[in-house]
Amino acid sequence: MVDEVRVLIVDDHAIVRKGLRALLETEPGIAVAGEAGDGKEAVEMAARLKPDVILMDLVMPGMDGLVALRRLAGAGFKILVLTSFATDDKVFPALAAGAQGYLL
Repeated sequence: MVDEVRVLIVDDHAIVRKGLRALLETEPGIAVAGEAGDGKEAVEMAARLKPDVILMDLVMPGMDGLVALRRLAGAGFKILVLTSFATDDKVFPALAAGAQGYLL
């Protein structure tokens, strides 16, 4: 039996977090470990919850996703970026900072 993949959802829009949670919870083998509304909260929650994967928005108030991504990737977390921006100036820095991939 395969263990569940524990996911931390990070986005400043509560409706996006709730929608992603609802979608992910329908998938066997995936468990939502928690939700964070900004980068600072994501760093704190990841340290506490130890998720397998972090789904992270890039554009957030306070500590944005790129700053949080650098801190979390440096600590060994696996991160997928969630973004509505397909431009090189958003995607390439995220990949260079340690994101494993991105979802538009």
